[in-house]
Amino acid sequence: MKQKIRLGAVCLARTTFDFQAAKELWAGIMRELGSLEAVDLTLVRELVFEPSDARAAAESLASARVDALILVSGTFHLGHLALEIAKVVDVPLLLWGLPELSYNGGKIRLNSVCGVNLNASNLYKAGFRKYRASIQSGVDHDWVDAIRALVALKRAHVGIAGSRAHGFFNLGFADLSMYRDTGVLVDHYELGDIWKFPAKEQDVAARTADFRRVFDVSGISAAQLEKVATLAVKLGGFLDANALDALAIRCWPEFAADFGVSPCAAMSLLQSEDRILACEGDVEGALSMLMQRAVGAETPYFFDFSVVDFVKDEALFWHCGVAPCNLTDGECNCSLDTYFAGGKGVTADFVLKAGHLSILRLDSVDGKYRLFLQEAEAVPMEKELKGTYLKAKFSRPVKEVLSLVIDNGIAHHASAVYGSFVEPFRIAAKIAGWEVIE
Repeated sequence: MKQKIRLGAVCLARTTFDFQAAKELWAGIMRELGSLEAVDLTLVRELVFEPSDARAAAESLASARVDALILVSGTFHLGHLALEIAKVVDVPLLLWGLPELSYNGGKIRLNSVCGVNLNASNLYKAGFRKYRASIQSGVDHDWVDAIRALVALKRAHVGIAGSRAHGFFNLGFADLSMYRDTGVLVDHYELGDIWKFPAKEQDVAARTADFRRVFDVSGISAAQLEKVATLAVKLGGFLDANALDALAIRCWPEFAADFGVSPCAAMSLLQSEDRILACEGDVEGALSMLMQRAVGAETPYFFDFSVVDFVKDEALFWHCGVAPCNLTDGECNCSLDTYFAGGKGVTADFVLKAGHLSILRLDSVDGKYRLFLQEAEAVPMEKELKGTYLKAKFSRPVKEVLSLVIDNGIAHHASAVYGSFVEPFRIAAKIAGWEVIE
């Protein structure tokens, strides 16, 4: 389900052009905007001609606390209008230009594109850069989804349990830099807060049945299965009790040593139920997953860029056994295993399904944020390893992709989703002032 947002929209015009035609077009645009999924809409229904109209519109939009604003250039118009509105409503803008109508008596009827050009130049020179221009008859859905991704971060309640994993310095983050650039404030919890969370016997029994239904559990003991089911109950309850939209967990070494099992299998099951959980204390990885879900992508998958084969030109996306279990290829034996942490691993083991992948990593360096973006194809493979994994092929040489990661110091985790979800993040990065690495 896409992130719900509040959008405002207004149409600018000038009486020296065909404003009556613009009014008819605006009526159609308002109907289209009203059909957008998960959008609370605030419309200025009448055309805005004069600076006084723009100031009144701005007050109405500001009181609605819109997350972003669509400025339609119904015709060419005064340069005051966008500036008066942006002065009061300081949110990302879509400067929407309409295709020109057929000429009438040798006269340009709308001159809408020039209106967009005027607004963009005025705003840019005034230091306002959070705009995107779009010249088309229909709404720019990629821009709308970009707003969803940014709003999801600002509204998210994100936590970290413990800290980053031992030695994973590159997963650290600066709280106030993150707040400045994303709006996210991270709440800290201790691992013990999860471990001591109550778990009712009947809930553990229900979760045990869930694990038996989804996984082959013959590779673990009854005691380990109960421990994993208990953790799933505790972790799910902890997320609900603290109203957490995403949680990064220091999953080793303390979990296996002190709780008795690693959280991988419990996280696999919970993630299949639309929970956002990042292992190894990777908060920025959790934010990457949140952004993907905000634009309508389902079930983000957290992976390491583990193996590259330059001869076959492919990569193995692997992690120790935490991928959402609903992403299995349906062919391999989906099982639980204890192959690491001295038999206390309790991880999921399966091959992920084939399909088109979109890859995202929100990453920080020197107090600044950037987005790593790629697309790839997950191709069928045999179950050859422990953990959760897939084989990926890019449209460019895998060596180039790996060089991008290495040369730019991108963290060793990224999030993948099935489907094509890249363009909204390019737009979001431009709005937020983040570098894009692809």
